[in-house]
Amino acid sequence: MSHSFLELEQRMLGDLYTTREVMDNLEVLCDDFGSRWGGSTGERLAAEFFRRKFSEYGLSQPRLEPFPYVGWVRGPASLRVVAPIERELPCISLPMSPARLVEAQFVDLRDGAPADFEAHAADLHGRIAMVCSRPPRGLNRTVHRSEKYQRSALGGAAAFLYVNQYAGYGPETGSIANDREAHMAGISISLETGELLRRLQRRYGPLRLRLETTDECPSLTSWNVAADLQGTSRPDEWLVLGCHYDGHDIAQGAHDPASGAVAVLESARLLARHATGALGCGIRFVLFGIEETGLLGARRYVAQHQEELDSIRFMLNLDAAGGPGRKGVLVNRWPELNSFFERCAEQMAIDIPVGQRTSAYSDHYPFFLEGVPTAMMGDPGGVNTGRGFDHTAYDTLDKVELADLREATSVAARLMLRMSQEEPWPVRRRSHAAVEALLASEPSLEGQIIRERMEALYEGGRMKTEE
Repeated sequence: MSHSFLELEQRMLGDLYTTREVMDNLEVLCDDFGSRWGGSTGERLAAEFFRRKFSEYGLSQPRLEPFPYVGWVRGPASLRVVAPIERELPCISLPMSPARLVEAQFVDLRDGAPADFEAHAADLHGRIAMVCSRPPRGLNRTVHRSEKYQRSALGGAAAFLYVNQYAGYGPETGSIANDREAHMAGISISLETGELLRRLQRRYGPLRLRLETTDECPSLTSWNVAADLQGTSRPDEWLVLGCHYDGHDIAQGAHDPASGAVAVLESARLLARHATGALGCGIRFVLFGIEETGLLGARRYVAQHQEELDSIRFMLNLDAAGGPGRKGVLVNRWPELNSFFERCAEQMAIDIPVGQRTSAYSDHYPFFLEGVPTAMMGDPGGVNTGRGFDHTAYDTLDKVELADLREATSVAARLMLRMSQEEPWPVRRRSHAAVEALLASEPSLEGQIIRERMEALYEGGRMKTEE
């Protein structure tokens, strides 16, 4: 690494660690624009804010790229025990839930492991499936909320009741369908309410519940926000640094996703200010819309930029990257890149743990499906115990530390600089056949198989009856 290159990084880091710009931007996103939920005024204001900041920082072609989608507007939801006793219980509906009125007994599926659904296959049909948000114990993969919902629907459940695993955080929200109205109603309750239902059932026997949702799914428009830094020696090749900016409507979404969104923005500022002329290939910074209901912004971006995918060296996703924990690289099954990232960590004199893992639940995944080399920022050694306060009303600005924002930005910006200059770049885009083979061999993507089964039962937006 040349002496001048190290001096460039030192200027970047001196700038990063002697300004509050990254935290100032987070405060604007959270305190001024709220959740930035799709269809809200805050969402549009946030998109304009990112475009304005890209322009202020000197990036080329800052732009909004609109796309249509099926949105969701929350209505009042209610949950009541109607027999053998009566009791009103607090709840919220889950995004993409349709308006429904359901009265039925509930089946407690605990953590929603595949084995739990197998054990209750005979008594799930026509009942309300109650499932905890906790990751099932003893599995070597994550079981996402959407998989638990889809298994419930495929088992013939009449509605879905989602219980937060954490005390004191209230209901946990999250989408139950992608870009369409969900098949059956889904509501969320707190851990405390879930435990009350279990106690009542032990005392009084099977309970009959009555739930009602009043939500709507209108056609809306959102925006991906993009801007570029041009490369010098390879101007036709690109890196993509991205994160979504929409949060859930019940919270600020300060950690998930805004801490990562401002790290993308701050990386753009530092590289534009200090690395102009030093980039080999170009860097495209993208803030994606509507991730929370199906990665829709990233899916639309990939569809709209098909002709450019061969020219993307790498896509790094900073979703929620500015929270606590080590700022490593979770590479989506590209072992050929291990030595490169390990060399970067040594040169940068910081801890950048590298792991090989595939996840289908953030904005890198549409790129991954197209064969583009991808990764998320995160800790490969971290153990998934659940979301914590994410997707609850308590994902607020006070949870995010300036030091974490700076560290995420430092790692991302310096990696982008090195990736842009690396010659030769050690990997190329996979073929669709290679992607399909990888998908078939990945235990972590079993939930996607369930999703495909569910989608196959839909026709014209309505679920067909299984034969």
